[in-house]
Amino acid sequence: MSVRYPVVPRNITVHLGKPTENVQNITVSFTDYISNVASSELYPTWPRNALIANIYCIISFTMNRIYNEWYRSKGYNFDITSSPIYDQTYIRNRSTYENINNIVEEIFNNYVIKGNQIQPYFTSYCDGRKTTCNGLSQWGSVELANNGFTPLNILKKYYGNDISLKYNAPVGDNTLGYPGVEISYGSVGNPVLAIQRDLRRIRNNYPAIPNITDTYGIYNDETEEAVKKFQEIFSLPVTGKVDKATWYKIKYIYTSVKKLADLYSEGLSVDEATFRYEDELNYGDTGIEVEHIHYYLDAIAFLDPDIPRLPTNSIYNDNSIAIVKAFQEKYKLPVTGIFTYADWNVLKEVYSKILKNFNSEYNDYIDELYPDYFLTRGITGKDVRRFQKFLLNICRYDHSIPGVRVNGVFDELTEKSVKKLQNDYGFEVNGIVGPLLWRKVVELSKR
Repeated sequence: MSVRYPVVPRNITVHLGKPTENVQNITVSFTDYISNVASSELYPTWPRNALIANIYCIISFTMNRIYNEWYRSKGYNFDITSSPIYDQTYIRNRSTYENINNIVEEIFNNYVIKGNQIQPYFTSYCDGRKTTCNGLSQWGSVELANNGFTPLNILKKYYGNDISLKYNAPVGDNTLGYPGVEISYGSVGNPVLAIQRDLRRIRNNYPAIPNITDTYGIYNDETEEAVKKFQEIFSLPVTGKVDKATWYKIKYIYTSVKKLADLYSEGLSVDEATFRYEDELNYGDTGIEVEHIHYYLDAIAFLDPDIPRLPTNSIYNDNSIAIVKAFQEKYKLPVTGIFTYADWNVLKEVYSKILKNFNSEYNDYIDELYPDYFLTRGITGKDVRRFQKFLLNICRYDHSIPGVRVNGVFDELTEKSVKKLQNDYGFEVNGIVGPLLWRKVVELSKR
């Protein structure tokens, strides 16, 4: 399991104007951006506690925009604007104040959270003289600091007693939510889980969207139908596939219905940000994700002399690192030995090409290869028929298996037989055929 906690980005892309203005985007370091905004909006002579409270607000506001991909989900290619009407005041090439810079360096990876929510809180604020708002008053914070309030108590005065600070958040690259490839029928992983989670919540406001009951992150029939209805409602091409436009429209509507970019937010809990699969695999990792990539890599290595074919199991070990590095080098990926989602996208693409362009000298093996997507109840086609033939061979000697009809339809009887095999051989009993169960069924069919 992995939790998508916010990461403080090293850099941030700023649009130098209002969102729709045809002006330049610039990329600056996160700390330089915060120092610039703070120096543009605050007076360096203010009490230190007031400065700290206000800089916490600037950091948290910025982090909220980035974490929710507020502008990217609207189709823009930047993280935030320089306009105080929409965001915060950023003045390109302006000088910054030393005491403000020092505070930013001390606290740049701390941000405000509310209650049990994990997203950076939308700390809206105003100057408190020319404009007033429901959030923090900048001049009001000065008066509170002069009266002995700590930075946290200043924040609580404006945002409520359930406000707290998240300290020492990790710093990393600003990775985008969209995985970079279209997600469609048979896809599996955390991006699918994210889509399913978002659509379930959106359904509360748009009940015409069918419910999704899957919890394994498999893009199945019900997910496809929910995506189609979402696309229909929001005037997108009704393909049933999640491309970049559909992904970010789902993201934008999800953020809107939960009010994640709002002072009064429904919020995002740890459970909602917890996903079944790890985002990257490294030495010592274990589990089904490791076994999955071992299956694909071994199949590729069988045909490609540039990829070493080494013994593997369910543990990401030295052999795993050697195979992954060879794969990364061959396909011009960063050669780290750490397996990331970017590597997974390329791995699936390479495996799919193998299935489509299988060398004739290996024709005896083609039927044994996993079809590169999960088989679940309701799926039809030649891949289901292939699987059912293997299953039938097992049923001929193992009469405890309920049985199978070789009809190319993953029906109730096929599902019952799959669950029996999963139970007998230590798999999770879910009725879903992935690469590992496929390999086991092929192996058992040869007895």
